[in-house]
Amino acid sequence: MKLCMIGTGYVGLVSGVCFADLGNEVICVDKNADKINLLKKGKIPIYEPGLSELVIKNFKNKRLNFSTNLKKSVSESDIIFICVGTPSKKGSSTADLSQIYNVAKEISSSINKFKIVITKSTVPVTTGDEIEKILSRKNNKNKFSVVSNPEFLREGEAIRDFIYPDRVVIGTLDKKSNRILKNLYSPLISKGASYLQTSRRAAELIKYASNAFLATKITFINEIANLCEKTGVNVEDISIGMGLDKRIGSRFLRAGPAYGGSCFPKDTKAITSTADKFKTNLSVVKSVIKSNKNRSKILLNRVYEILNKKIKNKKITFLGVTFKANTDDMRDSSSLIMIPALSKKGAQIKYFDPTGIKKEFSKIKNVYNSNSIKDAIKGSDLVIIHTEWNDFKSINFKSLIKGKKFIIYDMRNIYSPNKIKAQGFKYYSIGR
Repeated sequence: MKLCMIGTGYVGLVSGVCFADLGNEVICVDKNADKINLLKKGKIPIYEPGLSELVIKNFKNKRLNFSTNLKKSVSESDIIFICVGTPSKKGSSTADLSQIYNVAKEISSSINKFKIVITKSTVPVTTGDEIEKILSRKNNKNKFSVVSNPEFLREGEAIRDFIYPDRVVIGTLDKKSNRILKNLYSPLISKGASYLQTSRRAAELIKYASNAFLATKITFINEIANLCEKTGVNVEDISIGMGLDKRIGSRFLRAGPAYGGSCFPKDTKAITSTADKFKTNLSVVKSVIKSNKNRSKILLNRVYEILNKKIKNKKITFLGVTFKANTDDMRDSSSLIMIPALSKKGAQIKYFDPTGIKKEFSKIKNVYNSNSIKDAIKGSDLVIIHTEWNDFKSINFKSLIKGKKFIIYDMRNIYSPNKIKAQGFKYYSIGR
């Protein structure tokens, strides 16, 4: 099947490459010529384990190609996936759909035979209705079908999530489109993925509702961790005990920093904005947003307490600065709040992240990147484990740095308190 992926960001690139690996002919389109040229050379603009190898393999086998020519790519394809960004509007909770609608306008001029036009991007309910209106201005409705097919890819686990998904959601009541798409996804269905056909609006809302619920789980266990610290209870016991209940499940019950990344922050805001539009109050989700926003302040206050509120001239190390491990995504990472705040109070900060230097810190006073874990923690007063990279899980601090003993604040609970304390370090963690 011939597929066109419009947008070579996280969703478009991963999905396009994986579809090609399943044997389809895929062309990934982007307006950024520099990005397209780099992709043709096998150079990947994002950090995602295993992605580079799949790009090179499928490009070499001529199942995958890259282009800046949207009109030609659309006209030659059977199925068009819209995979452009839907960030929050500046100063608003509402999703910015300008890229979605601009792409729809461009597609409308290139429909030369029956096309399935799919929104892969996360979009508010009724977005598909508007896309259909745009396409109908220049085309007869029997020449296209607008479908919602939300993605459920986790950064750092995206390829596995694509190949072994929990479910495939197809939002269409059109029998022809449903038949074609069920065939497209048949290799994944045969591996155990549930196939769910719904209305288009339902599919759009499923994505937002799913992300809002997962954000709620993270926020809930973070608040429980606060209570655990006050009562002398280990939050990990609580997480295990809750997770054994099949109605709750164990995933997303690990206490730590505020949730971040490309999805949860904007999607929780967008679904509340949609609810407001339809005069419905999502008070639970609004509380989640408020609590998560306050999370970084709570952890900052904990840092101040650990250092007896003497921050000036203290040497503080951050191990990991991305919002989670196995990604280079800095969007809404709590480090973007904590590091500037500590710098402002006079701290000297070094950080090490496996994905390298971060431009977000380049203009902040007394913030430096380190090329190794050893260099990062040398001379530190406080080492903060901010991101749970595997690189950090087996560090022997005692043998790595001899002499000065520093304080360790493990925001991801990746270490055993007893083992770290046995090495002679003061150790703090989350909710235990």
